[in-house]
Amino acid sequence: MKNVQSKLTEGPLLDQKGNLIEAGYHTSLIRTYNRKMIKVKGMRIKEWDYYFIGNDRYGIAFTVADNSYLWLSSITFFDFIKKTEITKTDMGWFSMGKLGLPSDSSHGDIHFKKKNFSFQFLHEAGARHLIVSHESMTKTESIHCDLVLTPSIKDSMVISTPFDKKKHFYYNHKINLLKAEGTVKLGTNTYTFKDDSYGVLDWGRGVWTYKNTWYWSSLSGIYKGHKLGFNLGYGFGDTSRATENMLFFDDETYKLDDVLFNIPTKNGKDDFLSPWVFTSENNTINLKFDPILDRYSGTNVIIIKSIQHQVFGKFSGSFVTQAGKVITFENMLGFAEKVMNNW
Repeated sequence: MKNVQSKLTEGPLLDQKGNLIEAGYHTSLIRTYNRKMIKVKGMRIKEWDYYFIGNDRYGIAFTVADNSYLWLSSITFFDFIKKTEITKTDMGWFSMGKLGLPSDSSHGDIHFKKKNFSFQFLHEAGARHLIVSHESMTKTESIHCDLVLTPSIKDSMVISTPFDKKKHFYYNHKINLLKAEGTVKLGTNTYTFKDDSYGVLDWGRGVWTYKNTWYWSSLSGIYKGHKLGFNLGYGFGDTSRATENMLFFDDETYKLDDVLFNIPTKNGKDDFLSPWVFTSENNTINLKFDPILDRYSGTNVIIIKSIQHQVFGKFSGSFVTQAGKVITFENMLGFAEKVMNNW
């Protein structure tokens, strides 16, 4: 189904009743999010900042989330050569906004510290400075991360999405092609991020319905001297006014319509480590995805259930822009995920 692709205008995100004023997309955070305007009672508010930074050899991911009934912080280190990942996650109950996550992705810092860990997401001189540490990344190793992410393109992906329930919405900002520089020290090993290392930010604020399944894919890097990145996804509410599908090539931004994640199956279940295919109804997206590793996370506690498969691998294929320009590439590292949440 072809989407309208309505572009957002400037103004507040929510009206006095807590409903979205406007649904659509933009290339910057043009609508203003204010947590105090949310009218839903209870524990439905979800707020998070997620970063992934990587290259063809290794990567690092950070999450700080305030989901009202619980807070979560997480660090994952990926080794794409060895096809391994190490994840350390900490959680606590009933944060209810106490983390004070910023209402804007372009300013406002995060300082979240406990006895064994520290997350600092800072804005400094037009860049993002991530200083993260955990004394118990593994049973025997600590981790210390100091990374600076600098924008390399002017545009990004913003989407404002309603759910089919009043006062429920999702406001999302994803920034691709953040040039990365810095180090990660895991135990006695030091990993340097420079030159070929890029990051992405997933900034999300909203009031979600209880049961959702979403799909998200992201890539950022250099191909034959050209900056290339994309954001693809669906499954989170009513996207009839716009999709979150966007392609970045050098300093140009291309809006995309629909996308379908064709995940192979085996014995009636998703086979995440076999090759995927990404297609679109109008044949403007044709991608093959060869998985390297699956970062699986499963939680089932009382009424909270979360099944997450974030799969990293190599993308090859083509995009066709609305003007008919064909952009092709091969063997670029990215990720694609399927997440099922009852939360």
